[in-house]
Amino acid sequence: MNTYKIAAIPADGIGPEVIAAGLQALEALARRDGGFSLDVQHFDWGSEYYRREGMMMPADGIDQLRPFDAIFFGAVGAPDVPDHITLWGLRLPICQGFDQYANVRPTRILPGIRSPLEGVGPGDLDWVIVRENSEGEYSGHGGRAHKGLPEEVGTEVAIFTRVGVTRIMRYAFRLAQSRPRKLLTVVTKSNAQRHGMVMWDEIAAEVSKEFPDVTWDKMLVDAMTVRMTLKPRSLDTIVATNLHADILSDLAGALAGSLGVAPTANVDPERRYPSMFEPIHGSAFDITGKGIANPVATFWTAAQMLEHLGEPKAATRLMAAVEQVCAEGILTPDIGGTATTQAVTDAVCEAIRGANA
Repeated sequence: MNTYKIAAIPADGIGPEVIAAGLQALEALARRDGGFSLDVQHFDWGSEYYRREGMMMPADGIDQLRPFDAIFFGAVGAPDVPDHITLWGLRLPICQGFDQYANVRPTRILPGIRSPLEGVGPGDLDWVIVRENSEGEYSGHGGRAHKGLPEEVGTEVAIFTRVGVTRIMRYAFRLAQSRPRKLLTVVTKSNAQRHGMVMWDEIAAEVSKEFPDVTWDKMLVDAMTVRMTLKPRSLDTIVATNLHADILSDLAGALAGSLGVAPTANVDPERRYPSMFEPIHGSAFDITGKGIANPVATFWTAAQMLEHLGEPKAATRLMAAVEQVCAEGILTPDIGGTATTQAVTDAVCEAIRGANA
């Protein structure tokens, strides 16, 4: 039996609620499967830790996480802590410290969930967005001068490297190649950003020659929002910069019904370090403690984690259970239902226990 060491970081807002739900489903899967177990260690890092210690995680936090097989992350952000402190104090140091350069965000409309797009249902919107996750607009370079004075200046430097762009393009083309449609859309803004984005386009063209069986096209990011909304069937695999994919994937989640169903994997494809798996919905303090947070995104990212760990059958069983429960109409309020987080979790666990495959 394989035993996987999982670092659970519930962090802020509804993070503890959905991570608890995810772990409950994973435990049901492990018992049902019988071929693997999970050794879960919890870390209390986040905004509450910041209030006590003045930092989001310990100085040696990365070293503490290094021995784990995967990281199961909840959400980060609190109303009384500046967003740049919470993000740069916890999530981004983990992503960059472990070179999790591929942020992979699948999006599709699950059975029983209605898209806001008229006439679009399951099978019509089935995308994977690949986000460059190590540099670009979130490189962290820049600064401020003359603070508080009329001549104050702030700079935010986007950095694109040949190695960074090449590896994410190669990852995206390889992913597109593995999917039935073998179709990739490269998102850019090279008409206005004439240095890094032009290099981005050039490298995409270079890498495409390694994948002659993949059909690819290029879209300006603003035009891409229109295409996603009006022609969702024309898209399959999408690759974009750190900022562009961050925005487009939130739009994708909304078009699929709710951010509450949108997962993400922060992956080190070379498997040198642990990868991190999280829902993308954020801390959602407006519903924290009400028991109505949607756990579907956390279940889905748990399935991504199982795939990454080499347990594809368990991942498939988990997603089948999630789809069954959604199709039965056991849904949280964000997607038109009345069920609680626990009710959805219990239904998914019951579906796992009753699965024949």
